[in-house]
Amino acid sequence: MRFNETKLKLIHLLADGDFHSGSKLAALLGVSRSAVWKQIEGFADIGVEIVAVSGKGYRLTQPLELLNQSTIEALLSPPVKTLLNGLEIHHQIDSTNRYLVNSVEQGCCSGMVCLAEMQTAGKGRLGRQWISPFGRNIYLSLLWRFSEGPGALSGLSLAVGVAVVRALKKSGVHDIGLKWPNDIYWRKRKLGGILVEVLGEANGPCSAVIGLGINFYIPERSAQSIDQDWTDLEHILGQTRPSRNAMVSEVLNELAPLVEGFDKTGLKPYLDEWRGWDCMCGESVTLSVGNSKVRGEVSGITDDGLLILRDQQGRFSNFASGEVSFHEKGA
Repeated sequence: MRFNETKLKLIHLLADGDFHSGSKLAALLGVSRSAVWKQIEGFADIGVEIVAVSGKGYRLTQPLELLNQSTIEALLSPPVKTLLNGLEIHHQIDSTNRYLVNSVEQGCCSGMVCLAEMQTAGKGRLGRQWISPFGRNIYLSLLWRFSEGPGALSGLSLAVGVAVVRALKKSGVHDIGLKWPNDIYWRKRKLGGILVEVLGEANGPCSAVIGLGINFYIPERSAQSIDQDWTDLEHILGQTRPSRNAMVSEVLNELAPLVEGFDKTGLKPYLDEWRGWDCMCGESVTLSVGNSKVRGEVSGITDDGLLILRDQQGRFSNFASGEVSFHEKGA
């Protein structure tokens, strides 16, 4: 579904969650009632759920809070405003990460933020698609340029996880956990994910595109495409959940100062917090590395951010990458 001016206006008109008659919508948009219906027919495909009631008209199943640049910028702290160098909001984009990766090659400045209401090819780890219904979640990427090479950014995704948890806790979310290497969990269900893509020469300088997805509300139709246990802020907090715009600002307030000095400080200042929120330590897991699978118990992370796994023979091994899945002890 492509977004023309009529579709965007229609979404804005319906965003309040109230009923709007087809005739009134048609008049406001300058189109026929049948044209309104044709536009609405495609909304389900992008995760916008519509209720149609004879005599009342159309309404969204839930109000829609659209991203607003001025609202986000007004909630940024003064120091963070000086660190950031532009904020773009796209109604539809293939991937916020891909957009900024392409921007690196075009000389885009450090501190650029890209947000989207919807991604058509959102990127998760290991090439997975990130489910991205329109206007319901946070899809955010931040471009940062570093004077050092990629080697100085080891553990960056873990440190970013600390920044995200800080922001969520300030927004009233508790029982949060960090799942190595880059997932945000709530009671063993995935709430968000991080994807860091590093570009540059081995000896520097380099650039990092830091992508973040946080689930606010996953419509039922979109949820059918998710192949793991998940949750969203609607389930966790209900009506007390923060606004999307406020959440974006809170994340940037935590994230920008962290990345600003990361190539000098490294992971060390964030290790204790990460370990305190580690939701895997002591758990029985399966680690998939390529075509190999290793079962064992997680014993935390090293100071360099490597996963420590104790196998069934009691031997300890460290892993720099892999996909971890929980399973019950004794299973």
